[in-house]
Amino acid sequence: MMKLNQLTINEARQGLDKKEFTSLELTQACLKAAKEINPKVKALLQITDDLAMQQAKKADQEIKKGQVGLFTGLPIVLKDNMLLKNTITTGGSKILENYKATYNATVVDKLNNAGVIFIGKANLDEFAMGSSTENSAFDKTRNPWDLDRVPGGSSGGSAAAVAADMCIAALGSDTASSIRQPASFCGIVGLKPTYGRVSRYGLIAMTSSLDQIGPLTKNTEDTLSLFNLIQGQDKKDATTYKTKPVDIKCLMNDIKGVKIGMPKEYFIEGMDAEVREIVKQAIKKLEDLGAEVTEISMPLTKYALAVYQIMATSEIATNLARYDGIRYGLSAKEPTLQKVYGQSKAQGFGNEAKRRIILGTFALSAGYYDQYYVKAQKLRVLIKKEFEQVFKKVDCLVTPTTPSVAFKLGEKYEDPLTMYLSDIYTVPANIGGVCAISIPCGFDQGLPVGLQIIAKPFDEQMLFRVANNYEQATDWHKQKPEI
Repeated sequence: MMKLNQLTINEARQGLDKKEFTSLELTQACLKAAKEINPKVKALLQITDDLAMQQAKKADQEIKKGQVGLFTGLPIVLKDNMLLKNTITTGGSKILENYKATYNATVVDKLNNAGVIFIGKANLDEFAMGSSTENSAFDKTRNPWDLDRVPGGSSGGSAAAVAADMCIAALGSDTASSIRQPASFCGIVGLKPTYGRVSRYGLIAMTSSLDQIGPLTKNTEDTLSLFNLIQGQDKKDATTYKTKPVDIKCLMNDIKGVKIGMPKEYFIEGMDAEVREIVKQAIKKLEDLGAEVTEISMPLTKYALAVYQIMATSEIATNLARYDGIRYGLSAKEPTLQKVYGQSKAQGFGNEAKRRIILGTFALSAGYYDQYYVKAQKLRVLIKKEFEQVFKKVDCLVTPTTPSVAFKLGEKYEDPLTMYLSDIYTVPANIGGVCAISIPCGFDQGLPVGLQIIAKPFDEQMLFRVANNYEQATDWHKQKPEI
C-alpha cells in the first residue's frame, strides 16, 4: 500500500476529499519521512514543523467547511531562495545565514492563499550558482537514487525532496538548468516556464533577466496544476505578463500530427552513449504515438553556454553588490567602512560566488564591456531569432536534458569548466526565452535519464500535451528510489 507521503497532488486531493485521511495526517507523514530521510539525503536546510502543523490544522478546518481548492492541505517544499515571511531564508549562503524574511514572495502568497502547507526550505547551490548543490554553504545534498552522487543543481534540494517523497511537490528556480537538470538526475518532472510567466518578486536574484520559478513534481499533471497556481501577472514584477492558466484538457489530446524537431547539435560527441540511446528510444516512442519527428539544425546552440556565462556573471556581479555588510546579512566587525565591505564579502561568499563576481566585474569593466557583454547580448538576440525560425517549422523540440546521468560527489567540483558543461543542453532555452520541461525517460546504471521538451514562448500547453502522452505510454515516472 502506498504511503501518504508518496502520493501525487491529485491522489492526495482525492484522499482528502473522500475523508480517507486528514491534512494533519498527510503533513505528519511528510514530516516523518523528512526527518528520517533528510539526515541521509540532506535535501532540506530546515524543516518547518511548527508552521506546517499550524497550517495543516487550519486546512482541516477549511475542508470541514467545504472551502476546498486543489491545493488545500497539501505539503510542499520551497527552494531556500524564495522569501517566506518570518522564516530564515539563506539563499544557500553564509552571508544570509541568519536573515529572516520580512515579507512573502508572490509565489508564496499564492500558495498560502491556496491553503498549501510549507514543510521546509530546500538546499541549493549558493545564490543558485551551480549544477550539483555542492556549492551550498551549509551541506552537500545527495541523490536519492545513489547517495554517493549529486542530485543536480541548483534546485537539487527541491528535486531530491520530491524524489525521496519528503513532500508532495516543490518549487525551484531555473536560470540555466536549475530545475530541469536536477529533475533529470532525480527522475522527476521539472518545468522551466516562459520567462515572465511567473513572478520573481521575493526570489533572491541571481541573473534577473534569466531567473524563473517553476514546479518540481512526480508527474506531468501535477506540474501543470502547480504551474497554473503560480503563473500570472504581478504588479510587483514589471517583467510578468497577463496570461491565462493552461487548460488541463490539453492532457487528453493525443499527439498525432504534432511536428517535433530533433536538433542534431544536441546529439554531439561527448554525451554518454547509453543516454543518447535511451533518449532516441524515447523519441521513437513519440513517433509511435503519432508525432512527426524530423532532424533539424540549430547551429547557434554551441554559443549559448558562452553567452550565458558572460550574461550571468555580469548580472551576478551587479545583484550581489547589495550584500555589503551594512544593510542586512553578515556584517564583519572591522574598524573602517572599507574593511567592513571587504571582509563581509570575503567571509560571507563561497568560492563559486567570488569566482562569478570577479568574472562579471571583468566583463563589465570599461576596457572589456564591448568585447564581452555587448557581444554576448547580440548573440542572445540571434539565438532567440533562431528559436523563432525553428518554431515556424515544428511545434516543439525534443533533446536530452543532460549529457550524462548524475555524476559522483566531488567528481567535477574542483573543475568549474567541466561542471558548467552539465548545462549545455538546457541553457539555450533560457537564452532564447522559451519554455522547457524535463521528464523521466529511462535508466542508465540504475540512474534516471531525462527527456527535455522545448516549446515556443507561452506554449506550455504543448509541453504538457507531449509530456503527458509519453508519460501515459511508459512508467518511468512511477519508479521510486530505495534509500
